[in-house]
Amino acid sequence: MTPTIEIQNVSFSHTPTSQIFNNLNLSFAHGACAIVGQNGTGKTTLLKILRGLLTPKSGSVLLNGKDISECTVPSLAKDIGFVFQNPDDQIFESTVMREVMFGLLKIGIDKSQALIQAKESLKLVGLLDKSDLNPYDLSLCERKMVSIASILAMDTQVVILDEPTIAQDDCGKNCIESIIKHLVLQGKTVIAVLHDMNFVARVFNRVVVLSNGKVLFDGTTRDAFMQDNILSSAQLDKPDVVKLCEKLGYENTFLSVEEFVNDYYEQ
Repeated sequence: MTPTIEIQNVSFSHTPTSQIFNNLNLSFAHGACAIVGQNGTGKTTLLKILRGLLTPKSGSVLLNGKDISECTVPSLAKDIGFVFQNPDDQIFESTVMREVMFGLLKIGIDKSQALIQAKESLKLVGLLDKSDLNPYDLSLCERKMVSIASILAMDTQVVILDEPTIAQDDCGKNCIESIIKHLVLQGKTVIAVLHDMNFVARVFNRVVVLSNGKVLFDGTTRDAFMQDNILSSAQLDKPDVVKLCEKLGYENTFLSVEEFVNDYYEQ
């Protein structure tokens, strides 16, 4: 499949003496990809480079074959959505509805159509009944949902999520899981940084393991959690269900409790 978004030979450093990436190459097509690794490995930096929020020292970021450095800010906003780890970094409007409509109006969407799209996205995140409230009257996990709704409303081809499950309870995580699966069914490209390996195992079909700015692994989620040496090197834990199956002596790697139970009853 032709990559939707691709980084070619990207090098980046915050200072001359602290290089994050050196000739990094990655591509992302339709589907859900989780980027995992310990803090300080460049995960969020990578997301910001993909969105054009940071400019690499060298190399290119291509969106459908076009260098994003040649794209205007509004055109990128139509194609790549970015949800920050901290929702307070991107929320500033006086009501939830105004916040979700803001990006749509900025790219020239008619107000009536923007209202329709905003309502649809707020319904997806379960906040339609709070659309008239000030976002800062909501909890942190609800504000996170507001920021997600703002990007869903834009209907972008690529959706980038920085730690979407932080501050979320089980209900919130289930909602985000449904949203990601919905986006994949729509043919979108979803790229997310996460520390929650249980969530990664359930939701994502591809995993990229980063360590010290280098790709240690890039492949299917099932294969990722079979790589003991790589997981150890990146200081990553396995999902609970994977650890349970190993203790029980199972040779197969199950990514969810449902997979494990189904296999058990099929024997």
